[in-house]
This record gives sequence, structure tokens and C-alpha cells, in this order.
Amino acid sequence: MATSPITAAASAAPSAGAPASTSGKAAMSDAQFHQLAKIIYDRAGIHFAPAKKYVLESRLAHRLSELELEDFSQYISFLTMGPYQTDEFQEMFNRITINETSFFRNEPQLDVFEKKVLPEIIEARKSTKRLRIWSAACSTGEEPYTLAMLVHRTLGVRLPDWRIEILGTDISEKALEAASEARYTEYAMRTTNPMVRTRYFKQDGPYFILSDSIKPMVNFEILNLKDRLAAKRHGTWDVIFCRNVMIYFDDPMKKQVVNMFADQLAPDGYLFIGHSETIRPGEAPFEPMPWPQAFAYRKPLGSTKPVM
Repeated sequence: MATSPITAAASAAPSAGAPASTSGKAAMSDAQFHQLAKIIYDRAGIHFAPAKKYVLESRLAHRLSELELEDFSQYISFLTMGPYQTDEFQEMFNRITINETSFFRNEPQLDVFEKKVLPEIIEARKSTKRLRIWSAACSTGEEPYTLAMLVHRTLGVRLPDWRIEILGTDISEKALEAASEARYTEYAMRTTNPMVRTRYFKQDGPYFILSDSIKPMVNFEILNLKDRLAAKRHGTWDVIFCRNVMIYFDDPMKKQVVNMFADQLAPDGYLFIGHSETIRPGEAPFEPMPWPQAFAYRKPLGSTKPVM
């Protein structure tokens, strides 16, 4: 087999000589794990504890074979030096993350959004008729499209009079490509009731194709939640959803992200987080709403600045 330019670039770097595993694949040393974990944290804010070394090792072992690299030291060099590092970080991120989502996930929370928050925001914006919703870390798009369906059926015949801006962002280019395609399997539809399926999807063999009445309501963009300036250029949002993402952050990163949301949220806006997440007092100017299973937060009256 001819040596690829990728292999040549990586093999020029010094190797730590990590031993091969019993499976014949390169094993990851503790030092290599700490290097990779730091790269991931610095670039994406995702924290891998030492106990999760096996996750990185198992999910990246095949990538080393694809690149014809002998060990993780060569891979780290390839990831941090030369012309391929940006593309490779994206490839690595696609492999070490799991995009577990579905349409209408956590319906009790979505009921609060549709029946309490959405009517309130619509009433408050009736003079401008502009509604802005950000779905952060949206994976393959099920969440922002779900929100678009809820807005669509809430506004009904009033929809053409409104300017609806729903943005789905994620750090994974691969996930956003799938989101833009809006073509889903039965697994993504597993929490979607038959009436919604009939109204908003067309079945094409094993796939469900999202209706053209919903798809144009959502735009997608790569955005790293560590990049506060990138978030800031999008302006103020009426509602922000960021569910089941902050569980991967350590406390400093979580505080940074929550404060960024506070900065980008309208004074009367709402933040929705995952059912296994919480915002502790003092982390940001947010107070929990007293709605069961809502996991919704709002800035206290008169609060305009985030806690730094």
C-alpha cells in the first residue's frame, strides 16, 4: 500500500511508542489521553474524565487505521500540526460524540413551551411580529424542527404575518448536514404521534421527509458554545433551548455557557435545559420557573447583565 500524504505528515512527528493493544490496535497511554482530553476541552469545552479514556481509545482506534498511523502520538501530532488539523478535529468530534435525539423529546417540557411560554412571547411581540428561537447543540435537527412545528400550529393562519427565526447550531458539521437534509428514520420518529407524522412528514420507504411548510422555518449553522463572540453576533433571542449538553461540561465551562445564554436572552425570554441538568444559584442571573417537568428558567425582573 502506498504511503498517503497524511501518513507522511504524521510520521515525521516523534512517537511516544504506545504499545499495541491485545486487539492489535494502538493502545492509548495515560499521557496521550491527557493530551487528547485537553485538546477537546480547549476546543469544545467537553470534559473527558480519566475514567472515560476507554471511550476515546475505542472510538478513535479505527481512525488511526484509516490514516495509516501507528499510535496515538502520531495522531495527536496530526491533529495539532499541519494543514489538516481543522478538518481532523471536526472528524474526531463526529466520532467521539453521540447524537441521541428524537422529535418531540420530553413532551411535558414541550407542552410548557407551547401552552405557556409561546403564547406569552407571541403576545409580547405582537407589535413587531418577530419571534426568535435558538436551539443550541441541536444535533441532527429534530429539536429545532419540533419547535418550528409547535410555532406553526400555534400561529396557524397568523403565521404569514410573522417573521419567524429559528436557528439550530451545533459543533458537528456532519450532524448539521443531516439536519439540513431533513430526512429521518423511524428511530427519530419514535416519540412522534401519528397525527404529527401525517401532517408534517411524507414517508418515502424507510424514511420520513419533513414538510416544506416546516423546513424553511429553520436555519442551521456551525457554532461552538465556547465561542461567545460568534454567539453574540446573532443578537438577542426570545427563547433558547440547550438540552442534555451541559452534562458534558465541567463547572467553569458550564458557568461560561449559562452566562452567555443570559447575555443573549431577551429580558423576558426563557431558557430550557435538559431534565438531568440544573442551574445553581449564583451561576447566572436565572431563576427556575415553577412548572413541573419544565426545566425552564427566566432572568429575574430587572436583570440585564450576566454574572461574570
